[in-house]
Amino acid sequence: MNHSSSLDIMTLKGNLTLPKIPEPNMALSVFGVFLGLLLEISAHGPSSVARTSWRHEDVSLVEFSEPGVLNYSTLLLSEERGVLYVGAREAIFELSLNDVSIKTNQVVWKVPDNHMSKCVLKGKSKETDCQNHIRVLQAFDEKSLYVCGTHAFQPLCDYLTLEDFRLINKHEDGRGKCSFDPAQSFTTVMVDGELYSGTAYNFLGSEPIISRYSVSQSLLRTEYSTSWLNEPSFVFADVIREGRNSADGEDDKIYYFFTEVSVEYEFFGKLLIPRIARVCKGDVGGQRTLQKKWTSFLKAKLVCSMPELNFVFNVVHDVFILKTPDWRESVIYGVFTSQWGNMGLSAVCAYNMTSVDEVFSRGRYMQKATVEQSHTKWVRYNGITPTPRPGACINNQNRRQNINSSLQLPDKTLQFVKDHPLLADPVVPIGNGPRLIARDVNYTQIAVERVPALDNNVYDVIFTGTDKGAVHKSVVYEGGAHTIEEIQLLRNREPIKTLLLSTHRARFLYAGSDSGIVQSPTAFCDKYMTCEDCVLARDPYCAWERQTTSCINIFQKKNTVPHRMLLQNLQGDASDCPVAARPRTSETYQQVAVKPGSSAELPCRVRSRLAQVLWRVNGTDLSEAAHFLLMRDTGLLVYSVGPEDQGRYECWSVEVAAGKNFTRLVAAYHLRLDLPERTRPSADVVPPSYPESSVEHVDTAAAKGNNVNTAGPPTLTPSPPATDALPLTPATTTVTDADALSAGPRPKLLLPPRASHSPPRTDTFDPSAKLLQRDNSGTLLFLFLLFFFLFLVAVAYNCYMRFLPAPCLRLRAALLGPQKKPQPEYAACEGGLMETAPDRAGPPRQNGPQLQLRALRDTGYETESEYGNGKVASHSYEEADDTPSKAKPFDIDCDSHPIEYADADAPY
Repeated sequence: MNHSSSLDIMTLKGNLTLPKIPEPNMALSVFGVFLGLLLEISAHGPSSVARTSWRHEDVSLVEFSEPGVLNYSTLLLSEERGVLYVGAREAIFELSLNDVSIKTNQVVWKVPDNHMSKCVLKGKSKETDCQNHIRVLQAFDEKSLYVCGTHAFQPLCDYLTLEDFRLINKHEDGRGKCSFDPAQSFTTVMVDGELYSGTAYNFLGSEPIISRYSVSQSLLRTEYSTSWLNEPSFVFADVIREGRNSADGEDDKIYYFFTEVSVEYEFFGKLLIPRIARVCKGDVGGQRTLQKKWTSFLKAKLVCSMPELNFVFNVVHDVFILKTPDWRESVIYGVFTSQWGNMGLSAVCAYNMTSVDEVFSRGRYMQKATVEQSHTKWVRYNGITPTPRPGACINNQNRRQNINSSLQLPDKTLQFVKDHPLLADPVVPIGNGPRLIARDVNYTQIAVERVPALDNNVYDVIFTGTDKGAVHKSVVYEGGAHTIEEIQLLRNREPIKTLLLSTHRARFLYAGSDSGIVQSPTAFCDKYMTCEDCVLARDPYCAWERQTTSCINIFQKKNTVPHRMLLQNLQGDASDCPVAARPRTSETYQQVAVKPGSSAELPCRVRSRLAQVLWRVNGTDLSEAAHFLLMRDTGLLVYSVGPEDQGRYECWSVEVAAGKNFTRLVAAYHLRLDLPERTRPSADVVPPSYPESSVEHVDTAAAKGNNVNTAGPPTLTPSPPATDALPLTPATTTVTDADALSAGPRPKLLLPPRASHSPPRTDTFDPSAKLLQRDNSGTLLFLFLLFFFLFLVAVAYNCYMRFLPAPCLRLRAALLGPQKKPQPEYAACEGGLMETAPDRAGPPRQNGPQLQLRALRDTGYETESEYGNGKVASHSYEEADDTPSKAKPFDIDCDSHPIEYADADAPY
């Protein structure tokens, strides 16, 4: 693919201009562009790696599931009652908020047999589709819940009383309130007894609507038009209360978030665009225009992209609105991915509510324009906008104009809204880019909590669920985001369908999936056993308590422990952590005895993925050797152990935080050979000893002014950020703060050659270890050359025997020349196969007749061009010809050179 064609494909930047692509190279060009983008992002794009990873069995989790019940995807928290309501397949549960394994109530809602039969006749599955999936679970009032289910592709709604926890059997039509298909995208929110939903209104799912159901009013919905909704996938809806704090009498607004097929951009396929739509709570429709339709429906584009790399995340999966008492300070968080190729990249973008309000209140509109009498294109509207502003809510200014309801809006304004529902100005994220980017993961759900820390600052903590059943916990700083940990919530690696956060009474995280419900604490502070780990985690929930020497959750003991006894630094500076006074002695090294020639595994479990591992042998940095193999995350493997491999092995972790290098001794071993009695040295022979300083000493520059003590629990020593930083071996790159945050899995150290003064190896080998010491590179090279030579011989033989296609035969002809040369005695016969044909291009030239030799092909068929009217000359009596005879192509005298065989080959 050439460079020019690559540039003509697309420009995913700004307004996402997407010109048309030529058909022949379309697929290849698009693949090349996105492959290049992926490689560039993988190499240079920012990403956040979880510092710590917890398996499902490493942490204390509470689970709930019922035999034979699936699809626990609808959750509703009731902080006042202290319960969690769960909507599953044909069942509704009431669980304890502090322990979801305790079920307090349950109601079963199954589908009658006649409805089941009709669903099966329509081609749906009896086991999955034709059951009643509870999809709506909203608080109607203090005493009842409003519930809806798919009910065998015939949505049905009812009321659930909380006193006796039963359905009152007041069945209502669920069209427009609940989806027909349990796998279809869907969202609802209950606002003051009115249900706002985004779903499909028909069985096929081809008529999407955003509607409002009210007991006192009729159904209010969107216009059925691709300009309003074009194959949307709804993910979230919520209300923003503006009327309570509004000086101009603005109405409360309901915001919808979805992904739909673009109508304003030209692309070779369906280009998806993330949207945010808004309707006013007080909207009642129009009087003549837009009757029973929204008069305040407007939508805009949500931008989540990396401008420096021209990469766009154009699919929104979930949204969480972090609300504040003042709606202007609220923040919208969303998780996004790309629609192309499942690249394994996810992003979290944040939007200020003031920016959203600015777009909807003052943004310009888009309008349709007909191009070439058939093609419709969306362009920016530059005309005069009617007053009152189309799509705006009724405020005090409208009331002063005697417009107190949407029924009183002029038809000109309503017609403009009907034709111009799309806004031209997009909603741009905070910082003009993602807050968080993760590689090799697909985020599905998000929940956010604003947490006050001990430094009197407030931080947003983000919980993101993945399609593998894990949750990432991240904290947002001014300079970016830091992923604290990754928790595997679900036993099975299945997608997390719902993620809820309880912040009032008990701080727990609740995850719903197809298989069950999982309850998790918001922090695992007790898992950090040392002060250094507690501080380097940079978790706003956690702090090190000096008195009890433990890492605690500050929200669980907020009023019992004074702040002066707590140590917390969200920059990760662990310099204030206490250092143990007792140095590590030789007796504290773990003794490892192995037989000669066998292998020794020295574990080194480093929890932090941001830490770099450094091994030292007898006080010298280990970087490369013939008998050492650095394992992935478990430690060091020493194979074919000999006498020169004995000594003290230390595993150090190096982690960068707050511009400093923090080193910690994780594990220490003393490796020795387990020799038989007859070969064991006598008692008077003392093995070589190493000075204690060589074991304690990290390095001279790093320990300058800092006494590295390694007694008691593993200690961590900060190094000055400048020239006094811990120097590593030449094969090891010093880690910076940015590199540590953007790195993937912990880098592995290369191992340099051992010192030349090592003692010679003895011949006490395990016979099975000789294969590990043998250099097989020469043998492999010989085998490669042998097979390559045989391959050339086979190709040459097949070419010579004409077993290969025409290209090989042409190569053979070029190398060997023609196959056969004409024999001299047949030259006259072969020359007779050439005729003299006059030049037909024009009249003969003055210099005389020009004759042209033309070789005749013996194809076995006679053609009209060769024989006049297509008849072959004959001397038969039936076709006598009075014309003078002339030489024919085969009337050649070959008597002087008789031919015995036509192919000049001897018979068998």
